[in-house]
Amino acid sequence: MFQDTLDPNLIVVAFRGTNPFNVKDWMTDVDISWYELKDMNDSKTIGRIHGGFMKALGLQKIKGWPKELEPPPNATEEHPFAYYKIKEKLKEILEMNTNAKYILTGHSLGGSLAILFMGVLGLHEETWLLKRLEGVYTFGQPRVGDESFGRYMMKIIKDHDVKYFRYVYGNDIVPRLPFDDKSLFFKHFGTTLYFNSFYGGKVMEEEPNKNYFSIVWAIPKYINAFWEIIRSFILPYWKGKEYKETHVERLFRMVGMIIPGLAAHSPKDYVDVTRLGTKLVPTTNE
Repeated sequence: MFQDTLDPNLIVVAFRGTNPFNVKDWMTDVDISWYELKDMNDSKTIGRIHGGFMKALGLQKIKGWPKELEPPPNATEEHPFAYYKIKEKLKEILEMNTNAKYILTGHSLGGSLAILFMGVLGLHEETWLLKRLEGVYTFGQPRVGDESFGRYMMKIIKDHDVKYFRYVYGNDIVPRLPFDDKSLFFKHFGTTLYFNSFYGGKVMEEEPNKNYFSIVWAIPKYINAFWEIIRSFILPYWKGKEYKETHVERLFRMVGMIIPGLAAHSPKDYVDVTRLGTKLVPTTNE
């Protein structure tokens, strides 16, 4: 959580993505059990959500999502639940600056936590915090819930006039997971800002090749992965030396010749998209 020095009225809450060397992060990602989110007033089911992401955000094993936590037994201890701690600190900062607003953002797993943080604020009817929310911007975000949850989220977005844009780069496999099919029922919602490997952008409802493993897309994916390797060498001469890639980043590009969607998930590509991509002006979140 940090504040923009150029605009002290903007607070950024950034959720970190999966650490490739953290076993707990990977356990979170592959835990695709469903969690049924229920309305706190009438116990009606709002929708089903990715269980791993919910647990990472602060879901309690027995109590679920109480609006407020009970004080810990030991006064020196802190609750290990991200959602409640972030909400507490965010309120403190916003109360000190009545004109300030905040945005939520994150890459990969972090993008999922960012949009779900907003969802739990809606569940708890945190109207004051939702009114101060400027937007949610996610990068390489996987699917987080079913169609019913998507409708619930779109209502919150519309009611509180929040911008929600989901950035997807090229053949990134993660936004295409978990699968949107008859057995899993995961669905994206909101506006997709899709960028190809030349950083050309489009406003779309869903990224192309939405479940990744289409045979039709096989050859184009590998051709594109080969181009990305070449681009890594010419980009510093094309756009400037600040775009030079490290040896590790180029080695990761090589992985793309085996699994193109993994290499395309790199944070480097999403950073470059924000700097080099087509300037898009989405008109709606519907």
